[in-house]
Amino acid sequence: MAFPGTGKIWMNGSFVDWADAKIHIASHVVHYGSGVFEGARCYDTVKGPACFRLDAHMRRLIDSARIYRMDPPYDQQTLTDASIELIQINKFRACYIRPLIYRGYDSLGVNPLPCPVDVALMVWEWPAYFTKEAIEEGIDVKISTWARNAPNTTPAMAKSVANYANAQLIKLEAIADGYAEGIALDVHGNLSEGSGQNLFIVRDSVINTPPIGNSVLSGITRDSVITLARDLGFDVREQTLPRELLYIADEVFFVGTAVEVTPIRSVDRVTVGRGRRGPVTEALQQRFFDIVSGKAPDTHGWLQYVNAPAAAGAAAAKGR
Repeated sequence: MAFPGTGKIWMNGSFVDWADAKIHIASHVVHYGSGVFEGARCYDTVKGPACFRLDAHMRRLIDSARIYRMDPPYDQQTLTDASIELIQINKFRACYIRPLIYRGYDSLGVNPLPCPVDVALMVWEWPAYFTKEAIEEGIDVKISTWARNAPNTTPAMAKSVANYANAQLIKLEAIADGYAEGIALDVHGNLSEGSGQNLFIVRDSVINTPPIGNSVLSGITRDSVITLARDLGFDVREQTLPRELLYIADEVFFVGTAVEVTPIRSVDRVTVGRGRRGPVTEALQQRFFDIVSGKAPDTHGWLQYVNAPAAAGAAAAKGR
């Protein structure tokens, strides 16, 4: 994925050119990872571009900032409206949305409080995280030697910049060893999640996923898939899961904003089920993609249309 290098970025209430969206090298976030962020998607639906659960993503962004005692100068609704307007200005039909709250430039030291709390919003076109073949056939993953952080180290519920240093190590090790992704265990050796994905395991038609107490980010897509699975009549259980369940699973799949719903065909070179996408994963994929494309009714109110009258009116009121 390459950045476009053109278009607009929203920074502290102003739209600036992509090339001018800069921070100082002495900004606190650069040295101490003092930032929280989100990743959301805008889909090109049959009714026009629509953001998927943008309200939930923005709420989690504000929650993450609160955990790190950052008080942003913009509320959830302002950031939601600004994201919609940013998509309109950049004229995207489908894109990735990246809000960021971070400690900016004032002074350096572990104490972040003297530094301002800055906010930025980026949007760019980002194709599927994995290939079409991977979506259908599945990917090969390994159990990482890097564990997720223990409780009372860094909070897993916050989507913080700092947590993704751990995610990078998981991803880098997986790539070096010839895998597409890695699965991390928690401090007790139980299943946690991927480098940036939540994990689901199917055994005898029961869908299992680790609870948030196992150093798991409370994923928006995770919540959506649990809801869709129950809509389809599946038994979904959030419970602590041992590593070895992966080796005897009928199906395993990742979910997340970037990966959407991606099957796993092997773990540590042990074939999962029939070695390709299973029927439960396929049913959930189909339902998820039908909703985000606008082909199926949005019964849960997850889509926020970019060019809806309310959004268009808000943009016009701001002179855009």
